[in-house]
Amino acid sequence: MQRGRSGVGQYVLSLVRALLPQASRHEFTLFVLEEDRPLFAFAADAMRIVPVAETYRAPVRDILWHQTRLPRLARQLGIDVLHTPSYRRMVAHAPCAKVATIHDLAPFRLAGKYDWRRMIYGRVVARQLARRQDAVIAVSYTTAADIRQFFGVSAAKLTTVQNGIDHDRFHESGTARAPFEVARRWGLVEPYFLFVSRLEHPGKNHVRLIEAYEQFRRTTGLQWTLALGGGDWHGAEVIRARAAASPYAADIRFLGFVPDDALPALYQAAGAMVYPSLFEGFGLPPIEAMACGCPVICSTRGALGEVVGTAARIVDPEDVPAMSGALGELAASAEVRETWRRRGLERARNFSWADNARQTIEVYHHAAEVHHSRTARSPHNQQLHFQP
Repeated sequence: MQRGRSGVGQYVLSLVRALLPQASRHEFTLFVLEEDRPLFAFAADAMRIVPVAETYRAPVRDILWHQTRLPRLARQLGIDVLHTPSYRRMVAHAPCAKVATIHDLAPFRLAGKYDWRRMIYGRVVARQLARRQDAVIAVSYTTAADIRQFFGVSAAKLTTVQNGIDHDRFHESGTARAPFEVARRWGLVEPYFLFVSRLEHPGKNHVRLIEAYEQFRRTTGLQWTLALGGGDWHGAEVIRARAAASPYAADIRFLGFVPDDALPALYQAAGAMVYPSLFEGFGLPPIEAMACGCPVICSTRGALGEVVGTAARIVDPEDVPAMSGALGELAASAEVRETWRRRGLERARNFSWADNARQTIEVYHHAAEVHHSRTARSPHNQQLHFQP
């Protein structure tokens, strides 16, 4: 979860919100680290929340808790379906059906993304755990293909359920107020390019974006700001050092982690959203930006091409001059920006957390049937457990 600041954390929170209407038909149990409980206050009246001691937040202890204590708790509470939201937390054994969501297989696709321990875990241990699940959810068709190729999970166990966006939050109706909000909150004045992603090097490709921004400034003379929203992660020091060395350092703004309530205005006021990532298992920010009426410049690496379709100005993330050209193209023409804005709004309508929740419930039912048929037990009223 990383206290809700990671992509997996946002997936968990969004899915739980979308599952609330189902709480009258199913009993949901959320196992939540103690300091994360306030994040789930919205679900406290509809779902059972079981606190987990903070001593289990550290990665190794977290994994051990999932493999040892969680199966016992599932038995004690009569859980029918156990859903873990990332491959690092998949359990090997449980007294009930096991469902896992896999967001990407980056250890197979992107060298240097993780340290060697996490790379081994992702390549070796997680592969075995995935095969022990009764059902696996992939967040994109690209990720589903990787799961079949690298994990050897059968098609019968695998379902693609694309991520959604919250259209009550991400929309363009607040566009007129947004510039005042971002100016008040960050002192950020239009026009600006926006990149929303944790500061991760090399995977998110910030350094090449900074280089492309420098070329854009030199060749066009247009004084757009580059705003980088996201908390520090692996390699953040490399990104910050490169920005500090830029002749345009004063116009490269680090906004830090952007709270949920501030993100829509940041998209709405941006001249364009740039997402040059080298690999994504899905990629929520581009379609969130589209829903807010922000034109998008995007890589197609990983699942990004699948997600943005023809609604974004596509760039090769390793071609700095081409990226610079795309920045200049959108900055120079309001007409071009309007074209991409319209395409993005139409594309964003295809993604809904309500659809995601409905399909996820179907996976739960299927997994429970598989488990009960395998163990020759009769089904009973399902209690669905979700482990953030």
